[in-house]
Amino acid sequence: MNPISTPGNIPSDLVADWQTLHRVFIRPEDEKSRQTLIKYMEQILFGLHEFLNSHVGVTEAIPLATLAKSYTDTTIRREPEKKLADVIKDIINEIAPRAVNVASPYFIGHMTSAIPFFMVHLKAITAALNQNLIKLETSKVLSVLEKQVLAKVHRMVYNREPAFYDTHVQNVDTCLGLFTNGGTTANITALWVARNQCLPATGNFAGVEQDGMAAAMKAHDLERLVVLVSERGHFSLKKAGGILGIGNRNIIAVGVNKQHQIDMNELTRQVEAFSQNKKIKIAAIVGIAGATETGTIDPLPEMAHLCRTHGIHFHVDAAWGGPVMLSEKYAPLLDGIREADSVTIDCHKQFYMPMSAGMVFFKDPTALDRIIYHAGYVNRKGSVDLGIKTLEGSREASSLILDSALKIMGSQGYALMIEHGIDTARLFAQKIKDRDLFQLVTIPVLNILTYRAIPPALKQQMDAGVTPARQQEIDACLDQINTDLQRIQREAGKSFVSRTCLKIHPADAYTAVVLRSVIMNPYTNGSILDQILDEQEEILQSLQISTDLKPHT
Repeated sequence: MNPISTPGNIPSDLVADWQTLHRVFIRPEDEKSRQTLIKYMEQILFGLHEFLNSHVGVTEAIPLATLAKSYTDTTIRREPEKKLADVIKDIINEIAPRAVNVASPYFIGHMTSAIPFFMVHLKAITAALNQNLIKLETSKVLSVLEKQVLAKVHRMVYNREPAFYDTHVQNVDTCLGLFTNGGTTANITALWVARNQCLPATGNFAGVEQDGMAAAMKAHDLERLVVLVSERGHFSLKKAGGILGIGNRNIIAVGVNKQHQIDMNELTRQVEAFSQNKKIKIAAIVGIAGATETGTIDPLPEMAHLCRTHGIHFHVDAAWGGPVMLSEKYAPLLDGIREADSVTIDCHKQFYMPMSAGMVFFKDPTALDRIIYHAGYVNRKGSVDLGIKTLEGSREASSLILDSALKIMGSQGYALMIEHGIDTARLFAQKIKDRDLFQLVTIPVLNILTYRAIPPALKQQMDAGVTPARQQEIDACLDQINTDLQRIQREAGKSFVSRTCLKIHPADAYTAVVLRSVIMNPYTNGSILDQILDEQEEILQSLQISTDLKPHT
C-alpha cells in the first residue's frame, strides 16, 4: 500500500498547491491572514500556558497502552488534513492534557520543571530567526553574542581576572567554551579533549584524532585508558567511553562515602595503583557537582589537588549544580570547581531554559584546538566559525535565550529560585523524617533527596534487629512496595516523584529501590509536599492489604 494517500473527506479548501504553500510557508498574504496568525500565536503563548497553570495535576490518568491505540495510523496524507487553527486546538485539547505537565508544582520527580513564562517568547524568537550557529554565514551577530555569553558564564565558574576576559571574549583564536545540545554532549566533548590531550602525536604517530585508538595505544605502549568517577556519575560518561573508543568498562566507578560523595581514600588508592602500571593511563578524573540521583557534591578541592599532583585532566560535571554559583548563600558548596580543567553545565536544568541546551567550559582557552575540524563547504580553514570546535553541526541560537534570561532575571533572580529549591528540599527532608511511614535515605545537599516507604510491621522488625538473610528478605519486600507506590502515584497523575536504586549504606552488598524528589519549581511549597506524602500514605495503606507484612517466623 502507498504510505501517502488521499482521504475522501478532505475539505475543498485544503489543497497542497503553490498558492497555499506560499501562504503558510512564506508570509501572510494580507492583513486578515496576519491577524489570524496573531490569534493563533496568542493561543500558543497564552492559552496553552494558562491551561498548564490551571491544571495543577501532572497528567491524565490514562494508561500508555490505551494512548498507543489512538496513534497507530501510519499513512502520510497526500493533501493537507487540517488547518492550523484546528491543529493548535487539537494540541491544546488532546495532546497537552495527556503529556506530562512539568510546570505543575506537584511534579517533583525529575530535573525538568516549569520555565519562566518569557522563555516561551524567547524560544519563538529563536525559531523565527532560525539562525544556525555552526557558521558565521548563517548566524553573524549571534556567533559574536554566543562568545560573549560563554565568557560571562566562564567568569561565573572560573572568575579569572578582568584582563583575561578582555583578551578572550571575542578572540578568534581562542575559545572559552561551547554551547552543546545538552549535558551528555558537553561531557563527551570534555572527555574528547582529555583523551586527545593524553594521547598526543609522537614519532610517526600523528595523534589519536588522526590515527585512532589502536595506533594510539601502540604508539604510547598502553593497554588501557581509564576515566575515574564516583558511583553517582551520570551515565553520559559511560556513553563517552563507548563513543571515544575508551570502552565503557574503562569508565571506572569509585565507591562513595556515607554522604554519597566519592570516597577520596579509594580514589587515591586507585590513582596510585594505576600510576604504577605503565601500561595504564588515566585520561581524566570526573568530579560531580550535583549528582543526578542524590544531588550530592564531590570534594572538589581534594580531587583537584590529586589531579594536579598526578598531572591528570580534572573534569567537573556540574550539569545540575553549576548555576548554584549565582547564589551567594550556596555558592561555597561548589568550592574547588575553579580548579577544574573543564566544566559541564546544563542550560535546561537550573538555568530554567527550554529543552535542550548545555555548555562546556575549559580553563585553557586553547584546549579545544585538539578537536578542530574543517570542510570546504563549511568551517573552512582560516575561518572563525564556531562549528570548527563543536561535536554538533547545526545548532540553534540557545545563547540568545540564555543572554536574554540573564538580563531579565539577573544573578539575584536565579539565586532566589535556586535557594528556594534547596531550602524547600530541606523542608521536605524534615517532613519525611517526621512521618513514621518513611525513611530519609539521602540528606539534601542541593535540592534533590531520596527516601523510601517502610510499613510499620517491617520497620518494627528492622528496629528490633534481624539476621542478614531476613534483612535481605525485608529489603526485597520494600523494593516491591516502593516500586508499586511510585508506579501507582505516577499513573494516578495527581503528583509525581521518580525512583532509583541506591545502597542504603555504602557497605551494603546490594541496592534498594528508593523514591527520588527534585525540588525546582518555585511554586512547590510545604503544603504541596504534605499532599504528596499524604497521597503516598494512602497508596501505602492500600498496598498493605495485599502485602504479607507479618513478622517472620
